[in-house]
Amino acid sequence: MKQNQLMIYVHIPFCVRKCRYCDFLSFPGSQETQQAYIQALQREIKERAGEGAGCKVSSVFFGGGTPSVLPGESIIRIMETIRECYQLSPEAEITLEANPGTLSPEKTRMWKEAGINRISMGVQSMDDALLAALGRIHRADTVEKSVSLIREAGFTRYSFDLMMGLPGQSLAQWMNTLERVMEFEPEHLSCYSLIVEEGTEFGDLYDQGQLILPPEETERTMYHETLRFLKEQGLFQYEISNFAKPGAHSRHNVGYWERTPYLGFGLGAASLTTGNVRFHDQTSLSAYLADPSVREDEERLSKEDQMSEFMFLGLRKTEGIRIGEFARQFDLRPEEVFGEAIQRHLKDGLLCQENGRLFLSEKGLDLANQVFVDFV
Repeated sequence: MKQNQLMIYVHIPFCVRKCRYCDFLSFPGSQETQQAYIQALQREIKERAGEGAGCKVSSVFFGGGTPSVLPGESIIRIMETIRECYQLSPEAEITLEANPGTLSPEKTRMWKEAGINRISMGVQSMDDALLAALGRIHRADTVEKSVSLIREAGFTRYSFDLMMGLPGQSLAQWMNTLERVMEFEPEHLSCYSLIVEEGTEFGDLYDQGQLILPPEETERTMYHETLRFLKEQGLFQYEISNFAKPGAHSRHNVGYWERTPYLGFGLGAASLTTGNVRFHDQTSLSAYLADPSVREDEERLSKEDQMSEFMFLGLRKTEGIRIGEFARQFDLRPEEVFGEAIQRHLKDGLLCQENGRLFLSEKGLDLANQVFVDFV
């Protein structure tokens, strides 16, 4: 764990309307509710300022929900509060998630004024029928307009989130999405498989047998074709689902996989302190607005927990884990703790070991969950 670095996550739960696959913490909110929430966020940030003592903030990430539904002034206010309470590195990566159809020239100008230097856009698909099925408010032509807005505001760092394995999605539709988004020259792509969450509309339809997903072999083909195509386009895989031009990886995401301490602010947000304490904010909006400093749960991670996380989070990266770093942090080598699992996966070709690193093979990237389960 990097004791002198700190990351900040700001959870904005509001959206234009609830998508069919979203979790329960995302919902539409009135302007009155939004402003009350911003005030609660600012209060929480100030009350917890001491938790960042001695650390420089290397990244700030506004996620959700849809942070871009807020007025630009709200983002400015939150960033001003963060700067008052925490020491931001001059090179800090400050990312804001934005959905096509929620941008405007005024908003993008204010994001720049607030210090945002990276935009992560929830494109999901360039197929209008699939976007409608997902419950998204935008269509493919909205993406081009949104990219034009962030470029005109001076943003050069932007990433797209895409989803494969959608109901009724074909390989041809997926490849068409990849080809079209690359015309916008993003420096980074996150390509996720749809996960059907319990309690969502898609979850209910799946339980009723009414949600027909592509066969597993089709989804695997989508994944392999993604690797091939994006490599040809100059975007290289640095994590199971993430691809970037050289030097353009998401520092915030890498920080999670390397267990950099982070403070989460907002409804249900998680934190991991330098003392290896993990806790979550309240998930009830009314309770959070009444007192945003109350924690819903708290857990002090044991050494075994920390070693486990070091392995299954670090192995998500294509470069894997550094054996020497494990030994430095825990005074043990990985094989002393996970020897049987490591040897088995080396033998079956899911793991590779070379130059002091342990990492997933190409086959292992396909079957990563089979590896991770042995380190949990």
